[in-house]
Amino acid sequence: MSDAVINGLAGAGGGIIAQLITYPLQTVNTRQQTERDLKKEKRKLGTVEQIGQVIKNEGWERLYGGLTPSLVGTAASQGVYYYFYQIFRNKAEVAALERSKLGIGDGSVGMLSSLVVAALSGCVNVLLTNPIWVVVTRMQTHRKTSKSQPDQMLSTDPDEAIVAAAEPPPFGTSHAVQEVYDEGGFFGFWRGVFPTLIMVSNPSMQFMLYETMLNKLKKRRALSKKNNNGITAVEIFLLGALAKLGATVVTYPLLVVKARLQAKQVTTGDKRHHYKGTLDAILKMIRYEGFYGFYKGMSTKIVQSVLAAAVLFMVKEELVRGVRFMLTNKAKSKPP
Repeated sequence: MSDAVINGLAGAGGGIIAQLITYPLQTVNTRQQTERDLKKEKRKLGTVEQIGQVIKNEGWERLYGGLTPSLVGTAASQGVYYYFYQIFRNKAEVAALERSKLGIGDGSVGMLSSLVVAALSGCVNVLLTNPIWVVVTRMQTHRKTSKSQPDQMLSTDPDEAIVAAAEPPPFGTSHAVQEVYDEGGFFGFWRGVFPTLIMVSNPSMQFMLYETMLNKLKKRRALSKKNNNGITAVEIFLLGALAKLGATVVTYPLLVVKARLQAKQVTTGDKRHHYKGTLDAILKMIRYEGFYGFYKGMSTKIVQSVLAAAVLFMVKEELVRGVRFMLTNKAKSKPP
């Protein structure tokens, strides 16, 4: 089994576990990013309060709205990203060794090369998986309607009362897909792809920071007098958290623009609620909300992203280590 396949599968597994743990935070954060009701903005609620509000008004299941396509998207995104990252990384390492033979460099992949490798992997990932995330955004931002209307419940007609008290049908994946298609056709599934492509700088920065800190830690361990050169799961957790924190702060405004474009567009009423494209969204946000609008829900996103990235890195490294250990033992057990 190649390193690319091992890293791809491990990345998918780590991404799924991280997603399950942090999904309620992700749902609340998406709602914060796409909130355009000025009346609601006047009363700012904390993340915990918003989670409680969703549970009270819509039920706890709405915190996991879009979980199924999100898990599929996470597995696909992490698998695609790590697979192509490993392929591009191998090519970069070969190129670095070739340059070292010519007396250029020390044979290791530098920060710029790591950035390019991560960016290329991110672009491939975005183009292949964007439709999944459009559907997820629609499901996360869909608000469950009230179970009953007061005027309907006062009706003397029993049949009308039964209809009024009935639960609205759940907003499933098929409903979200149909809504996106009805609104924008086939290309509607690639709404927000432009800012998302620019956002490949986020994982690029993340992995560049992560690998830089990891390499420095390994070198420090190698130079120490102790014989322990291994990196523990806790250290990988902390390195992943720090790397994601730095990348999130820089690229967050693009994430908000992407969410606005992928959420359901209101074609009637207030023109502030409808965006024709990336530039139109940016200009309207600056005009009607100011630069504050680009950082809505940032504290929630930092907590969610840092926790998810830390879990992802920790689980991925442990899975890679475990698979390689099993493959090594299997190879040793084979008779000569």
